Amino acid sequence: MITLLGLSLNELQDLCLQEGFPKFTAKQLCDWIYIKHVRDFDAMTNLSLKTRARLKEIATSGLFAPIEGHCSVDGTKKYLFASGDSYIESVYIPADDRGTLCVSCQRGCKMGCRFCVTGQQGFHGSLTAGEILNQIFSVPESEAITNVVFMGMGEPLDNFEAVKRAIEVMTSEWGPAWSPHRITVSTVGITPVLCRLLDECQCHVAVSLHNAFANERMAMMPMQKAYPIADIVALLKRYNWYGQRRISFEYTMFRGVNDDLNHAAEIVKLLKGLKCRVNLIRFHASPDVPYKTSDERTMTAFRDYLDSHGVTCTIRASRGEDIMAACGLLAGKKQ
Repeated sequence: MITLLGLSLNELQDLCLQEGFPKFTAKQLCDWIYIKHVRDFDAMTNLSLKTRARLKEIATSGLFAPIEGHCSVDGTKKYLFASGDSYIESVYIPADDRGTLCVSCQRGCKMGCRFCVTGQQGFHGSLTAGEILNQIFSVPESEAITNVVFMGMGEPLDNFEAVKRAIEVMTSEWGPAWSPHRITVSTVGITPVLCRLLDECQCHVAVSLHNAFANERMAMMPMQKAYPIADIVALLKRYNWYGQRRISFEYTMFRGVNDDLNHAAEIVKLLKGLKCRVNLIRFHASPDVPYKTSDERTMTAFRDYLDSHGVTCTIRASRGEDIMAACGLLAGKKQ
């Protein structure tokens, strides 16, 4: 069976010609799937009965509902989707003027960051572009989504082709026609693929920093050995993206590990000359992770030091911790 979700307009046109459908059927399918999010071919009423019957024989829309949903006391909602023989999770975060969906791109993760529950699950496979898009189109709040962040399960640059295709669908005129600036891709910094992301996509980029001292970062993030943070920052400095995309650094704060002003000073040194933002993230404790959360006073002092030394810094609001939906807590487990 052919999965239509994730196919481009040109690919749908090729399929239509192959099956003897009118060429304009491809545009109609784009409208039904990418704009209206209709999963049932019988409901695509401007297609002929013959076309609908044939599509049911050879294809599936690729749209399917989550199998579980949980709501936090703060309004955050977490959804569980089946994928292969395991599960993935997506998180919808409502705010006054926006609705952000945090999507997954892999089942588990290869990167092995010591503080991340997702990383503790191991790696179980990459998602297709259709599985990524289905999270966006099939959550109940789909119509309220204003922004998408690739900050769920998995490393986006380890599944770049599928991530890129999903972004292309979202930003194409035959799709939802989003501005790429409504999309943010988070990465530990796989530099060869990061070059491609910067060259081929205009979306915002968030780099997982978590420690500016190379040896300490490697103890927390094994990928530091292959892709040093200094090389990642040097690469970002070479790109003329000012005014076009936003570059940010994610920095989870761990008590007594990376939260003193020496660490803040090293960030200032590392990021000097780069137009960017640092987002400080509260660590969300897990029984399997041997770190503790920094207190509010320490986080505020850290933020103020960065701000006073020319690095724009914010403390990100923590959302969805009570349903294991906060940063680093997605495990893809059926409740």
